[in-house]
Amino acid sequence: MGYHETYSLNAWKWLGFVSAVWVQAISGNNYTFSNYSDAIKTLMNLTQLELNNLSVAKDIGKAFGLLAGLASDRLPTPVILLIGSIEGLIGYGVQWLVVGQKIQPLPYWQMCIFLCMGGNSTTWMNTAVLVTCIRNFRRNRGPVSGILKGYVGLSTAIFTDICSALFSDNPAKFLIMLSVIPFAVCLTAVFFLRETPQSVSVSAEKEEARYFAIFNVVAVVVAFYLLAYDFIDSTNRVFSLVFVIILLVLLASPLAVPVYSFCKSWRLVRFEPDVERREPLLEQEANATAEAAERNEVINDEPPVAVEEAVVVEKSMPVIGEDHTIFEAMRTWDFWLLFMSFLCGVGTGLAVMNNMAQIGLALGHADVSIFVSLISIWGFFGRIISGSLSEYFLKKAGTPRPLWNAASQILMVVGFLLMALALPGCLYIGSIIVGLCYGVRLAVSVPVASELFGLKYYGLLYNVLILNLPIGSFLFSGLLAGYLYDAEATPTPGGGNTCVGSHCYRLVFIIMALASILGFGLDVLLTIRSKNIYTKIFTRRKSKKPATTTESNGQ
Repeated sequence: MGYHETYSLNAWKWLGFVSAVWVQAISGNNYTFSNYSDAIKTLMNLTQLELNNLSVAKDIGKAFGLLAGLASDRLPTPVILLIGSIEGLIGYGVQWLVVGQKIQPLPYWQMCIFLCMGGNSTTWMNTAVLVTCIRNFRRNRGPVSGILKGYVGLSTAIFTDICSALFSDNPAKFLIMLSVIPFAVCLTAVFFLRETPQSVSVSAEKEEARYFAIFNVVAVVVAFYLLAYDFIDSTNRVFSLVFVIILLVLLASPLAVPVYSFCKSWRLVRFEPDVERREPLLEQEANATAEAAERNEVINDEPPVAVEEAVVVEKSMPVIGEDHTIFEAMRTWDFWLLFMSFLCGVGTGLAVMNNMAQIGLALGHADVSIFVSLISIWGFFGRIISGSLSEYFLKKAGTPRPLWNAASQILMVVGFLLMALALPGCLYIGSIIVGLCYGVRLAVSVPVASELFGLKYYGLLYNVLILNLPIGSFLFSGLLAGYLYDAEATPTPGGGNTCVGSHCYRLVFIIMALASILGFGLDVLLTIRSKNIYTKIFTRRKSKKPATTTESNGQ
């Protein structure tokens, strides 16, 4: 393959990654329930338990992500994106009709269905984006996961701040944004997001690292920009419009990477014939052989099986690090350690997000939009920092990724205890901690699953893992927070209820702190069990680089 073709493919790969970033920047709508939950509660005269069960229905949509996982190995990426965008348009569109009072409130069970559709729509988007991009950038799974999951975290703040700037936090306008914008973005992404051939040279790997650094910088700038807006109390219309325009420019700025890559490919067109003429035939054959061997190693980027195991023709079970089917993975202790620790991390985090409107009211805050944005923005920092740092320490010292999950669980304990004590400013600090740790958990668990159980069946594995979202939402938000809040609340005319005071959620926070301690123990155990796998990954990458670099210099 000539230089021009190689760089053209790279440019298309980066253009696909930019479109993936845009999809992730609008696919966090599942975390925005607190922005319009009070409107639904008032219109339908719901108790807190009934409202929380609606939020559980939203998260149960994640359970049907198994369909997206199964489809990821059978349908092309554009089709998966289209399914998710159409489902989101219907699910959130009907909620807009109800909240905007365009139609009468639907029966409770019908509202559950449409919230479930809205929640399920993101599983199709996330599956299409994560599976495609991790396969396109196998050597940089941590940064890929951190950046993409980071933008999912930012999406809540993006939607919230745009709605605040343009529509003064109107819940009906917010819902129309959730239905229309993801649909439009996915229609754009279907033209660019697809799997591309792998780059195998050291120079290509270094180029990827440079480009990912650019994406990280842009994402951090967007996060600080959103954070600054949250703390600027301005109702000026011109200021709000300028804020939205600059935000859209920042979100579009990563296009500079594929544009630069395209320009680079066209500059090399004139030199390609000369390069091909001057390269000796034997050297071409040697390079082709070396590239084929290295490509095979890249595709199987998991630790090699021991020699004595490799000679066995048939094995009853693959070893950890090889490709597992979902049933093979579920027969291992490592899968259940990852699954249960993930449940403790995301279930408790979702309980805070789904109940933020009522938590804020209980602790004396009538407007909770700033706390929703804080969770979103610090969730971004948790995702992007843990993705890059876990990759850095894996390449430098072979540090197991699950160790970062363990650290996040201990910090989560601190956040829950602060909110249980209801100290001054505790909701600001608690929102930051919960967002940060929830972000770490999501970003780190994605590459961990691929490194322990392989990429061949990764789409389904990922969607089985995120079954923890509906399960955790049901256990911690629907049951725990719903029942304990109603036990403390005072009934209101019309059938609803309300609770004001630190006692409303104190026991909820204490129980979730205990669950986080359990999650910490499970993560530590998984770290110990997976240490050999990460040592092998580190050793092989370290031994491979000097040899590959020498070959590049020789050419």
